[in-house]
Amino acid sequence: MNHLEEKFVSRKEIFDGKVLHVVCDTIELPNGKEATREICLHNGAVAVIPVLPDGRVIMERQYRYAHGAVMLEIPAGKLDSADEIPLEAAARELREETGALAGKMTYLGELVASPALVSEVIHLYLAEDLTFGERELDEDEFLDVEYIPLSELKEMVMRGEIPDGKTQIAVLKASEILKNR
Repeated sequence: MNHLEEKFVSRKEIFDGKVLHVVCDTIELPNGKEATREICLHNGAVAVIPVLPDGRVIMERQYRYAHGAVMLEIPAGKLDSADEIPLEAAARELREETGALAGKMTYLGELVASPALVSEVIHLYLAEDLTFGERELDEDEFLDVEYIPLSELKEMVMRGEIPDGKTQIAVLKASEILKNR
């Protein structure tokens, strides 16, 4: 597939923030012409679908400023650094946001939600054999935890009631995995 590759020529820094680093790269197209690509560089993230033995999932409702709405999502968070181990970050986020500790974590794969603009890769996990302790929310983190049956979440995804992509994918993958056990 080398005939589709674009080659890096140079980079201009646009913005360096707490979460996003925006750059404008000059690239060489497969036909030899130059073009630019504005992209957001991101360390990556994790998302966890925690499923209880009775089939309920620990979900979160959180206000998402970029969309001006409260959204229903699975627990998730960004990697603290590019070299943080995703499994460790997933366990941390699950504990901090819900108080849950997983006895078993199954890797569900990677999600690249916006490949044309953002380098973020979200690592998805299914968490089972849960025990509970105290939540440790970040000081700027406000969310409500609720328990919803996985079967109901799947129906909500299929009806278009859950717009969050990582939640959609995790619900569908977890449903299939648990159905086939």
